[in-house]
Amino acid sequence: MFSLDYMIYMLPAIILSLIAQFYVKSAYKKYSQVRNYLGITGAEAAQRLLPSLGLQNVSIQGTQGTLSDHYDPQNNVLKLSPAVANQPSIASLAIAAHELGHAAQDHTNYLPLKLRGLIVPVVNIGSNLGWIMILVGLMLNLAGLAQIGVIAFSAGAVFSLITLPVELNASKRARAMLKENGLVVNAEEELGVKKVLNAAALTYVAALANSLLQLLYFSGMVRRMNRR
Repeated sequence: MFSLDYMIYMLPAIILSLIAQFYVKSAYKKYSQVRNYLGITGAEAAQRLLPSLGLQNVSIQGTQGTLSDHYDPQNNVLKLSPAVANQPSIASLAIAAHELGHAAQDHTNYLPLKLRGLIVPVVNIGSNLGWIMILVGLMLNLAGLAQIGVIAFSAGAVFSLITLPVELNASKRARAMLKENGLVVNAEEELGVKKVLNAAALTYVAALANSLLQLLYFSGMVRRMNRR
């Protein structure tokens, strides 16, 4: 199933993913070494921003790893990696503010975020089961099973499609909250924050391209089987 023609078909998404990974690592490496003007860490920035967002119920905790920062909506916890939490860099400001953007989305019941949360169980099942159903359907010439597999697999593409505006909106909120609260004070810092957040956004564009191309590939295989 994962033949040479599949790899060729997926080549644009593979290239875009590699570019996105390089861009993220490059932007993060550069701006994690540039001290922000106020000399505050990501954790300190988050602590300053929480009251302005009306998020006094959100706590800040550490988490292991690099670029593992995330907001946990179930427990109202902002989890920051060691480098982001403890380093006074421009990258730390950008990443902490981005994750607070998700907390603000949760607080304001931002619809795409809610939709994404609702379909997570479907995505987990569809992504794991869908391609198996497609493979079995194609091997045994069971068109109906393969078509059901395509439908199940499409949940992943829908998830990626919803995720993109969620992430872009969180970044937009991040830039606004940093500027409005005086945590970025000059054009260099604004540019650094923008580059870090844009690099992260590109990874979600790549994920969407990958999901859509896979879905189109599998759909094409099923259509060709139906014509035989």
